Amino acid sequence: MSSNNELLEALTILEQEKNISKETLLEAIENSLVTACKNHFGKSENVKVTINPETCEYHVFQEKVVVEQVEDPVEEISVVNAKMIDSKYEPGDIVNVEVQSREFGRIATQNAKNVILQKIREEERKVLFDEYYSREKDIVTGVVQRYIGRNVSINLGKVDAVLTENEQVRGEVFQPTERIKLYILEVKSTSKGPRILVSRTHPELVKRLFESEVAEVREGIVEIRAIAREAGSRTKIAVWSNDPDVDPVGACVGMNGARVNAIVNELRGEKIDIITWNENSAMMIENALSPAKVISVIADGEEKAAKVVVPDYQLSLAIGKEGQNARLAARLTGFKIDIKSETQAIESGDLPENYLELSEGVYEEEYEETYPEEHIEEYAEDEGQATPWEDEGVHDSEADGYDGDNAEEFSQDDYGEEDEIIFQEVED
Repeated sequence: MSSNNELLEALTILEQEKNISKETLLEAIENSLVTACKNHFGKSENVKVTINPETCEYHVFQEKVVVEQVEDPVEEISVVNAKMIDSKYEPGDIVNVEVQSREFGRIATQNAKNVILQKIREEERKVLFDEYYSREKDIVTGVVQRYIGRNVSINLGKVDAVLTENEQVRGEVFQPTERIKLYILEVKSTSKGPRILVSRTHPELVKRLFESEVAEVREGIVEIRAIAREAGSRTKIAVWSNDPDVDPVGACVGMNGARVNAIVNELRGEKIDIITWNENSAMMIENALSPAKVISVIADGEEKAAKVVVPDYQLSLAIGKEGQNARLAARLTGFKIDIKSETQAIESGDLPENYLELSEGVYEEEYEETYPEEHIEEYAEDEGQATPWEDEGVHDSEADGYDGDNAEEFSQDDYGEEDEIIFQEVED
């Protein structure tokens, strides 16, 4: 019985450490005993194993048919021998003859052991696969191990993951033992265990980081409705609050930018623009082009195209370095965006010819307030120039005075539902 106590203790330890159920392990032991019988006797069709799950006491029986003359000793037993077990047995009856496992040969015992070990390994791989498969499309923290060619091996605790070259942010270099956040793309089951593919470039990584950093997003008070990302450079996210008392942009930015800066640091300086989601396509496009100021937007919902007019001095800012700002705004809104300056719009007929006379003085005044005079040439000089707040890591919408609600700057009466248009109000 002591050996059974030892077996029970061993199964309990395996259950705790490997997270493999005792029932599964007992099943493996049962199969191993059947395998041992097959190796020892040459067949196992008539073998039965009973195991008490409480005490782990087990018995192995061979079902033998009572016959007058034995031809197959594995499956048959003589009447004389049967009656020695119990006098009631007659020819044709089935007798359960107990098999002593200690009688098994060395090879049969070794094969039984291998069956148990194989089952434990299979179950261990299954438990790991199930654990990480449930975390697919979520973020995990991993420890960098080493570079394998251009791929990176990441330890996730119980299993290793692969960060392929395609899923790495260009320019990021990792050091061994460095801890990084990763997005689980896919979990595959293989003969060597789960193969986990992770990413640092996926847009959902930013979304999951906001969920972990911002309580309002995690609780569903603030929703991330859309996201557009160019990994390693800039991300734009559109947020919406289900609570009128909660400012979605402010919640994501945090006190003194603490929340968004924590995410920026995790992404190694990647810029993040947080804008307010708007059901109105034109207003949404205007928000998406932040930090650039917009004069008017004409959006065609059916064609998914929009014409945007910005002040002359804001054209390079609206387009962004190598067209990045406009490209991300188009991805975020799903609209093809055509951006023109005031002068270009007047020449093409999108704005009235006397528009500049009507608005004279307005933009010069705003220009001086928003951008100090000594930086005017810096902003207007070329499309590749960064805005001053980009280098400070501050949310762009905050930096240019964006307060999450552009209603005061635009007349609500100037656009309809089908052809939406926004005009900045100007004084005569």
